[in-house]
Amino acid sequence: MKLAILSRAPQAYSTQRLRAAALQRGHRVKVLNTLRFAIDLSGAEPDLQYRGKLLSDYDAILPRIGNSITYFGTAVVRQFEQMDVYTPNTATGITNSRDKLRATQILSRHDIAMPATAFVHARADVRMAIERVGGAPVVIKLLEGTQGIGVILAPEVKIAEAIIETLHSTKQNVLIQSFVSESKGRDIRALVVGDRVVAAMRRVATGDEFRSNVHRGGSVEAVELTPEYTRAAVRAAQIMGLRVAGVDMLEGNDGPLVMEVNSSPGLEGIERATGLDVAGAIIDYIAGQVAFPEIDVRQRLSVSTGYGVAEIVVHSDADLVGKRLADSMLSDLDVTVLTVHRGTAVIPNPKRDVVLEANDRLLCFGKLEDMRSMIPERRRRRARVRKLPKEPIPEG
Repeated sequence: MKLAILSRAPQAYSTQRLRAAALQRGHRVKVLNTLRFAIDLSGAEPDLQYRGKLLSDYDAILPRIGNSITYFGTAVVRQFEQMDVYTPNTATGITNSRDKLRATQILSRHDIAMPATAFVHARADVRMAIERVGGAPVVIKLLEGTQGIGVILAPEVKIAEAIIETLHSTKQNVLIQSFVSESKGRDIRALVVGDRVVAAMRRVATGDEFRSNVHRGGSVEAVELTPEYTRAAVRAAQIMGLRVAGVDMLEGNDGPLVMEVNSSPGLEGIERATGLDVAGAIIDYIAGQVAFPEIDVRQRLSVSTGYGVAEIVVHSDADLVGKRLADSMLSDLDVTVLTVHRGTAVIPNPKRDVVLEANDRLLCFGKLEDMRSMIPERRRRRARVRKLPKEPIPEG
């Protein structure tokens, strides 16, 4: 395959290892500076310029988008997607993972265990938010911090309030998060490729430092994950829309707590800790997927007038409960069930003999009018018609 690695740091360990792994496997590979692209929207089809010339054809790209160029970098990745070039990490996935609040919102929607988190703007709401996450000490995080920068441990409520007030005064948005004391100074980084964890390491902070990032001087050691930790890492990466990701987890008393999903994980620490060819696993995965470029399903399926994608929830009192898909009203309508979400499990491309259960969520494609008729209307109180005021239009 012909692969482009999008990176502004060609001499970085991760970039060099990925390039070397691709060459060792007989692939053609180039490292392209993300900022030297120009998005070309002037023609009949989406295209890209690189260093002022029309970009040649590529089978796949591997984005290594730095935090400082997220907006432009994801625009370039999105353009490659529109050109049907395969990328393991989509622009949406990168954007979602880069914003800590957005990532937390998405993961919490899918029952991923995380440290208790709150987000507030008004000063008056800060103390209540601290109480909701379990009280001091609390961890305060900048929304777009990286490598442990912008992560502060506040031991007392008053100190936390002062820090948050100071950060808000400088127009910084922050998350307030519970401090998981049992995992102080250590966490686990799982490197997810596709639907498996290819390597994992435990990071341990030095001295009194509570941040375990290698960039903060922490040490690393290889670790064998339990099925529970493996499952949490893979689900978190897939939910975020990333096929190559570093998933950071705390070791809580009740199991893994996902902290962050990184779309451009560094390879040096984990390769040296585990002795595994992580870069090679990434290249092998991409080579096996080039014929299946990631597509925006909603974008592609919503181009026909009157058709679209919708999620239908099977409520406990619905007629669908206990019925096979073949016997449901869906079979009589112009509606196709793409997946059935049942708790944390997903049934892709469900067969006609799948029996529907209460609280199933059906991802469907079909006529919007037909699907709209299946969603019960929310009960609304009838608005009273009030008497006309004595002065319908007040003077002045």
